[in-house]
Amino acid sequence: VVRELAAITPGPYIHLGGDESHATSKEDYILFMNKIQGIPKKYGKKMIGWEEVAQSNLDSSTVVQFWTDPKYANEAVGKGATMILSPAIKVYLDMKYDSTTKLGQDWAARIEIDSSYSWALSSTVKGLPRKSILGVEAPLWTETIKTTDDIEYMVFPRLPGIAEIGWSPEEGRSWEEYRVRLGNHGPRMKAMISTITNRSWCPGKINRRESNAIGGQGHVV
Repeated sequence: VVRELAAITPGPYIHLGGDESHATSKEDYILFMNKIQGIPKKYGKKMIGWEEVAQSNLDSSTVVQFWTDPKYANEAVGKGATMILSPAIKVYLDMKYDSTTKLGQDWAARIEIDSSYSWALSSTVKGLPRKSILGVEAPLWTETIKTTDDIEYMVFPRLPGIAEIGWSPEEGRSWEEYRVRLGNHGPRMKAMISTITNRSWCPGKINRRESNAIGGQGHVV
């Protein structure tokens, strides 16, 4: 399976999961993970695994993906791994916006647009070195997702802000400033995505003077 995946995957990584193995004993889990980590490497790929794989003897090329438990992230970095950050309470795009959202779940959190933007790489896992963070990923699990329209409704407009967190400096980042920039893209998004949420993208009133001072064109609701 890994050989065939490697053959059709252009990038350097293959994600082999490894999370929530509730029916497997810890000993068997670690044994299995120790065995499979070398397989992607055999076919020229680096393995990505969810945070639980930190319990195993990590290969130096393995990338560990954080989603909920900081202890695994710190354990992984202590073993020389690099991290992808996917904090479920901020970037899981299958989480509802609020209690009225018909799609999605809320076991991790209800994630409004401002919440998905209001976090920082440096404070997600205490003590995690910045050099150990490879990037950010926003997963969209599909238990309640049936159509492309469903995907677009849950992804936009949260995804652009999450992407910005991944590539922009933390210093000076502000929701108050970002919400105006996001709102300026509203007409384009609404023209392309018919199902995009109609909730206020920019909570609180922004007057024309405030928008112009920031360099924007107003906000969209």
